[in-house]
Amino acid sequence: MISLKAGETMRPGVVPFHALQPAMWPEAGISTETVPYVTLHGACATSLAQGGVTFAAGGMISVDGYFNLFNLGKWRDCCGNMPLALQLRGQGRFQLTVWLASRERSWERIHCEPVTLAGELVLPLDLQAATLPRSLLFFDLMALSEGVLEDFAWGTPMPPRQTPDLMLSVTTFRRETAVADTVARFRRFRATSPLRDHIRMLVVDNGQTLTLAPGDGVSILPNANLGGAGGFSRGLLEARATGATHCLFMDDDASVHMGAFTRTWMFLAYATDPRVAVAGAMINEAHRWQIWENGAVFNGGCRPLFHGTDLRNRNWVFDMEFDTTGPMPTGHYAGWWFFAFPVDQARHMPFPFFVRGDDVSFSLANDFRCVSLPGVASFQESFTDKAAPLTWYLDLRSHLAHHLSLPDKQVSGRRLMRMVVNFYLRAVLRFHYDTLSAINLAIEDTLRGPTFFANHADMATRRQDLKALTVTEAWQKLDPSDPVPQARHGRLSRWRRALLLLTLNGHLLPFANGFGSTLVIEAAHRENWREVYGARQITYLNATRTTAYTVVRNRRRFWVESLRLVRNCLALRRGKAQLEAEWQGGYAGMTSEDFWRNKLSAFPMAGDTTSMGLDHVQGHGV
Repeated sequence: MISLKAGETMRPGVVPFHALQPAMWPEAGISTETVPYVTLHGACATSLAQGGVTFAAGGMISVDGYFNLFNLGKWRDCCGNMPLALQLRGQGRFQLTVWLASRERSWERIHCEPVTLAGELVLPLDLQAATLPRSLLFFDLMALSEGVLEDFAWGTPMPPRQTPDLMLSVTTFRRETAVADTVARFRRFRATSPLRDHIRMLVVDNGQTLTLAPGDGVSILPNANLGGAGGFSRGLLEARATGATHCLFMDDDASVHMGAFTRTWMFLAYATDPRVAVAGAMINEAHRWQIWENGAVFNGGCRPLFHGTDLRNRNWVFDMEFDTTGPMPTGHYAGWWFFAFPVDQARHMPFPFFVRGDDVSFSLANDFRCVSLPGVASFQESFTDKAAPLTWYLDLRSHLAHHLSLPDKQVSGRRLMRMVVNFYLRAVLRFHYDTLSAINLAIEDTLRGPTFFANHADMATRRQDLKALTVTEAWQKLDPSDPVPQARHGRLSRWRRALLLLTLNGHLLPFANGFGSTLVIEAAHRENWREVYGARQITYLNATRTTAYTVVRNRRRFWVESLRLVRNCLALRRGKAQLEAEWQGGYAGMTSEDFWRNKLSAFPMAGDTTSMGLDHVQGHGV
């Protein structure tokens, strides 16, 4: 390995350098937080417009944030033991310290010397101390004089093992402004990227309303509205027809740093396992320092991993990266806001769920080796504001379908009932009777078997049904002239909470409609049923406090929907064995290319592929 003397610079081109992980900087329109990228100490400042850091003497940065630390353990696990280097570009004299952080032992300084930047410097790294499987690399840069760090990258002199042909598949439904911005950002990125010949974008237009011109690496395909499952199925068919080795499913607003595509492509290019797939994290759009989920697990329900992780806290970030190094937990799945996978490893196409559950099923049914990478993340609106009777319907029916159709997820009747009861309690304790009706409808449609999903892939009838039953839970705009209600939450003793739980928040008490408090619940607490004990009326606010809806305890609706649920649960329990045989027997056919080619045949596409569609429940339209 080539080594540098202290302070020695290296001319560009002397040593081959392939940038595995280019720097990410705060960016207007994505995130202007600083600490998740770099930590500033003393006399130094960043440029939001251009990136980089300007220093006065004594200023220092720590490049230890989520977006820029290098997870050595993940690269070694999936790509082998390759030589690594740190590339810096700038001007001035600095003290450079490169750290190797491990959970099991004291951190090591693998480089600690003065360096002079007069353009570009490539520093090969001595990694003899990196013997533990979970290790991270980051660096500190302290100015010994005035100077500037223009950019940096983690990389290797070793050439890629393979050359992926990566197709970004975007599904959209009547979100013309959002997708136009995404396409424009991608075209600017691709025009200057060394990967421009190996990366392209396909926009599947389920609403058939886009007027964007194709070209510059972007294709536009009109499509019928068969939901996210249909839109992404068409993208996968097109990827296969045009020879793409990898496909990346992503949202139409593409609130990701374009550098995430480079990091993903490079990881796939060096991967030694053909099953490797890159699963992007989701960051809360309202709090751009907070992880919403970094992967998730399905086991009787969907459980986000690392929910609430504060990206401003280095210890939390390091722990998350240590914990995500190595095999993912059983039942792991990846969200389709950013998911890049090898096309030839997708044995099953998406199941026709329309939206919600298609990404879960796709991950569970296919044998991908999912990896999350620092900085590969999408900023998304939280699921809490999106929750509605329609989404609850979609969630429960997909949950039931996973357990009935996937042998690895087959559970006892008792566990299946426990899952349904969990959905029931979360709705009834919060007086969400529209949602409770949608939950009943989800069970009834699941009892109809998989052919019902195939015959109603466009969800047209059910969307109208669910829209009609959404009465009390429909968001209403708040009048700007009216004072915004002040949020307050119930604070009851443990025994009173237990009593209220036993009475289902007063539903089982006589004359319950006449007593209880009036509460206002903010979006952050909307799904927390523990906040509503003792209430009679609850007003729910959205995250921006611009819309709201109010629900009131209603014992008549409670009994109607509760008794309906009992009948549905009995039917589900009695018919479980037959339903499992029916669902497992139909799953392969409904996740086949032939199924989707037939469904999408109204909109032919390149390579004799087909058509399809989507809606916006979870970023894709409805």
